[in-house]
Amino acid sequence: MLFAFGHPTGDGILPSQEILDFVHSGKISATRPVDEENQIQPSSIDLRLAGEAYKVKASFLPGKSTTLPVRAKANGMLIETIDISDGAILEPGAIYIIPLMERLSLPHDVYGIANPKSSTGRLDIFTRLITEYGDEFERVPKGYPGGLYIEVVSQTFRVLVRAGMKLNQLRFGRGRRNPVGEDRLRWLDKGNFLIDPDEENGQARVDRSSYRLTVDLQGNGAGIVGYQAKKTSEIIDLDLINHYEVGEFWVPILRGQECILKPGEFYILASKQKVRIPPDLAAEMLPYDLSTQEFRVHYAGFFDPGFGYGENGEIPGTRAVLEVRANEMPILLEDDQFVGRLTYYNMSQKPQRIYGGSIGSNYQQQGLALSKQFKRDTFLSSEVSAGPKGQNEKVETADSDEEGNQHNYRLAFGQEIPESAMRAENG
Repeated sequence: MLFAFGHPTGDGILPSQEILDFVHSGKISATRPVDEENQIQPSSIDLRLAGEAYKVKASFLPGKSTTLPVRAKANGMLIETIDISDGAILEPGAIYIIPLMERLSLPHDVYGIANPKSSTGRLDIFTRLITEYGDEFERVPKGYPGGLYIEVVSQTFRVLVRAGMKLNQLRFGRGRRNPVGEDRLRWLDKGNFLIDPDEENGQARVDRSSYRLTVDLQGNGAGIVGYQAKKTSEIIDLDLINHYEVGEFWVPILRGQECILKPGEFYILASKQKVRIPPDLAAEMLPYDLSTQEFRVHYAGFFDPGFGYGENGEIPGTRAVLEVRANEMPILLEDDQFVGRLTYYNMSQKPQRIYGGSIGSNYQQQGLALSKQFKRDTFLSSEVSAGPKGQNEKVETADSDEEGNQHNYRLAFGQEIPESAMRAENG
C-alpha cells in the first residue's frame, strides 16, 4: 500500500514519512513542538525528557488502577522531585521516573516498541518506557491514548541530563509483529544483503529466523578490542559531543588479553561480522539465550533501515557495537563466541529517510566505537566514522604496525601498550 499524507502504509514497521504524518495529524503531540529534522529517524522517533524527574525507591509499573505519577508519589515511594529544566545529575544506581514531552493518540491498529538510543546504551544508561496504566515496559498497546514516561538508571557513570534530551526512541508497527521468515533471510544472506560480502571471518549464520552474531576479540587491525568502564566520580554531560578523554572513563581491553566479564562491570565490544540492513527492513538485537540471561549484549537493540547498507547498497557493512554486562558470575569470553541474534522485520514501506549521511547518523561505518561524547581521535579503530551531517571523516587509526598502535594508545591512555600485548598483536 502506497503512502500519501493522511493514509496509512501496509503492515510492518512504520517508516519516517508515516511517523511524520502522525505528528502533523496530532497522533503524536508534545508540550514543545516536535523537531522533525532531528527527532524523526528512518523507523522511529526520539523521545524527549520533560522538566522534572522523580527519584524513587524501586522500579515499578503503575498497573490498571492508577497513573504512574500518582503511584510514584504514593506509599513512600518518592524520594525527591528534581527540576531538570536547566540540568541535573543522575547518580549511578539510583532509579528515576521522568515524564516525556511526547504523548500519543494511536490508531486502533498501531502499536509501539521502545528502546534506548545507541549513545544511551553505550554509556550503560538503562532506560524503559512506561505508559499510563501500563503493565508492561517498553510496549505501547494498539490504540493507546495518553502520556509517556521513562525509567532511567545510570548504572556506571554520573550523568548530567536536562529537559529536551533524548535517551530513548519509539518504533511503531501495524499488524502482527512477526520477524522475516528464515527462507527469506537465507535468500538475503546468499545475495550478501545481510553481511559484508568480503567478510570471511566468523561463524555467523541464519538460524531460527535470525542472524547469529559473534564477538571480535582479535581486533580489526587494532591493538584494542574492547573497553571496560571505570568507576569514576567524573560527570558526563550528554549534550557534549566529541568532548571527553577516553582514558578518564575507560580501561582498554587488548588483543591477546584474556577477556573475563565480571559481574557488575560494563564493557564495550564489537561484532566480528559487518552487518547490513537493507532499506526495506529494520532489525533488533536480542541476547543469545533469553532463558539463561548470563550476560546482556546491546541495550540499544534497534538497527535502522540502511544501517551498514546505505541507500543502494553502497556501504559494505558496519560492525555492531556490543554493550555487555555479565549478570551473576564471571564469564570467560572468547573470540568468535556467539553472543546475540539479529532479528529482521519488514518495513511497511521503504523510509524516505535512510540511516546514514543525510540525516547525520553518528555510527554509520563504525568500528569499535564509544558513544559520541568521547573524543573520536582516540578511538583505536580502523573504520571510518560518519561525521556531522554525514561527512565521513577518518579517525586516528591503530594500524597493524607497532608505531601506529603506540601512537593511538598514548593519545587515549597516556602510556605505552604493554609489551605482552604488542607481542600478541605482532603474532
